[in-house]
Amino acid sequence: MLEMRPDCERCGTDLPADAGGAFICSFECTFCAPCAEEMDDICPNCGGELLDRPTRVGKALANNPASTERKHKGA
Repeated sequence: MLEMRPDCERCGTDLPADAGGAFICSFECTFCAPCAEEMDDICPNCGGELLDRPTRVGKALANNPASTERKHKGA
């Protein structure tokens, strides 16, 4: 099951699990759409391809909440 990280690792933008706009690699590194585009859809951590993260809504989200651990490192 995906961890559904709550923020962009690069800029810190909030990325709710029930909304589109998040991109992930196979290690679940998570970035917002503008950052993913600036990085040419390549993860800076592992070099993997960044793809659209699916959303999690309704009962699925209620029964399997998204992570609250933020990964943004800050400036």
